[in-house]
Amino acid sequence: MQKNLKEKIAAFKDAAMIKEKGLYPYFRPIESAQDTEVMIEGKRILMFGSNSYLGLTNHPAIKEASQKAIEKYGSGCAGSRFLNGTLDLHVTLEKRLARFVGKEDAAVFSTGFQVNLGVLSCVTGRNDYIILDEYDHASIIDGCRLSFSKVIKYKHNDMADLEHKLAQLPENVVKLIAVDGVFSMEGDIVKLPEITKLAAKYGCNIMVDDAHGLGVIGEKGAGTASHFGLNDQVDLIMGTFSKSLASLGGFIAGDYETVDYIRHRARSLVFSASVTPASAASVIAALDLIENEPHHLDNLWKNTNYAKKMLQEAGFDLGGTESPILPIYIRNNDQTFIITKVLQEMGVFVNPIVSPAVPPEESLIRFSLMATHTFSQIEEAVEKLVKAAKVAGLELATGQQHIKTTN
Repeated sequence: MQKNLKEKIAAFKDAAMIKEKGLYPYFRPIESAQDTEVMIEGKRILMFGSNSYLGLTNHPAIKEASQKAIEKYGSGCAGSRFLNGTLDLHVTLEKRLARFVGKEDAAVFSTGFQVNLGVLSCVTGRNDYIILDEYDHASIIDGCRLSFSKVIKYKHNDMADLEHKLAQLPENVVKLIAVDGVFSMEGDIVKLPEITKLAAKYGCNIMVDDAHGLGVIGEKGAGTASHFGLNDQVDLIMGTFSKSLASLGGFIAGDYETVDYIRHRARSLVFSASVTPASAASVIAALDLIENEPHHLDNLWKNTNYAKKMLQEAGFDLGGTESPILPIYIRNNDQTFIITKVLQEMGVFVNPIVSPAVPPEESLIRFSLMATHTFSQIEEAVEKLVKAAKVAGLELATGQQHIKTTN
């Protein structure tokens, strides 16, 4: 290895410093299916760090669909969608996804990250503009870097700042507002009604990243545009399969012409191997469950509301969340790591979010709900959160409330 690269790598001390403190919380090997309880080092752990909002990753119907797809198509497609890697299964899935989110067509990519890389890098050019919420997902930011477009950021969900930025842009260029539907760390929902009005006023198009909105909000979980009844005002809807849809991959949905353009121009689609047969079949099975069994979505929101109430009564600061993503603000990196470690020792898995991902004063524990959690599991997790907070020296807004088991 050349000296300059070796020196650069040697200068990276962040992970080592956390490991030296005995607080390293990343890349924890899970020895079981992703469910409300997992096994780590042979120990039962309550899972409150998953994005499987509907709890479908271990559903028998999805596992059966995956197995049947492997029996028919094999384990992979050995090529990109553009050449030899398109199956009839992919085409069926694209039609189902388009119908689900209320669009004419959809294109499936190998991952959600690749959707944003491919779409944002091809639909705008050097003389165009992409306007972002400052809290947008990293994949949106990286897609913008590949686009060579001019990137404008506005303050999180601040419509006055957005309008101020839009008013300064030229008229005769492409202006794309690209936003998360549900913000992945804060849990709040984009102000889509206001954005659509501003987009019409200033001649902008809109793309919504619905990775954390699909299966969570909207009619039958159809996402953010559906939630507000604004499908016709949103040009592009992006989604991932790795959350509510219980698989791996992603898609972009829109009108026929735009999706066809993306199919031929998005480099992360043209030059990447296609979604595996098992993954595609799993998503179709997940859509069947979502559309035909509304109790999954109902249970998710019952659990979300119950957990949110319990955490707030215990004195935790949850910010402005409006979703099953409950950010527990600790506002100190070390305390966030300590609480995460203590919780795992107690048998609860959560995700620490610290700087540089967020400023130190906004560090948080990301506590997320699944439809398959029970109230008793939620109660156990909250009780242990209170205990872990005391170990870390975190002062809660109120004293611990009496927690009564209800099921």
